[in-house]
Amino acid sequence: MSSSYLKDMGPLRQRLLRSMGRAIGEYELIEEGDRILVALSGGKDSYAMMTLLDDHRRRAPVNFTLVAWHLDQGQPGYDGEPLKRWLEQSGHEHVIEHQDTYSVVIDKVPEGKTYCSLCSRLRRGILYGAAQRMGCTKIALGHHREDVIETLLLNLFFAGQLKAMPPKLVSDDKKNVVIRPLLYCAETDLEAFAQEQQYPILPCKLCGSQEGAQRAETKKLLHDLEQRIPHVRGSMLAALQNVRPTHLLDKGLW
Repeated sequence: MSSSYLKDMGPLRQRLLRSMGRAIGEYELIEEGDRILVALSGGKDSYAMMTLLDDHRRRAPVNFTLVAWHLDQGQPGYDGEPLKRWLEQSGHEHVIEHQDTYSVVIDKVPEGKTYCSLCSRLRRGILYGAAQRMGCTKIALGHHREDVIETLLLNLFFAGQLKAMPPKLVSDDKKNVVIRPLLYCAETDLEAFAQEQQYPILPCKLCGSQEGAQRAETKKLLHDLEQRIPHVRGSMLAALQNVRPTHLLDKGLW
């Protein structure tokens, strides 16, 4: 992205665009002719991703198109009108799909257990199907730096696996490619940008109502660590790019 284009933007937007551009360039996330489904949840991260990808599209060295996609999951009290108005005012091509996953999750998950895992699997299946129907070559998800390192810790602590979130992932059936262009963007920057842009945030009353989830605990742990190790988040992200397989214990590597 040209410096002349960036100079007309505020420093926060510039920083986020540079971070996103770095991820796109290093992992070749976007290619000539791509039609990208931008998964828009109604949260701060996906709104920012839509805005920043559109900024990037205007000055990228390759031609690609974007279509915003939002899933109405049938939650009680859901009001998607603010998001719909934002999409219409922004002029983005968009699709809003209704699938009642809320009733399925409530029925299948025992009281007191977290809904996130089943909810995520249901959304993923619907998302993959939508991308195929709309002829999209890539699916962009709004996971940021903190999502990546929190997932690393969650897998380490609770699943006994050493893995995080890849910048690019091909689905098991090879029909969909998921990209994460916000990979290097800090959550604090995205929060500030969302406030600056005054996005109409849609709350998730399904997951947000459950306190004590493992991810929330991991987020608190990171916050506490940062008080003693100021650069711990950046160091953990760097570690994921600096892997020494010969110093791990997986027998498949030997």
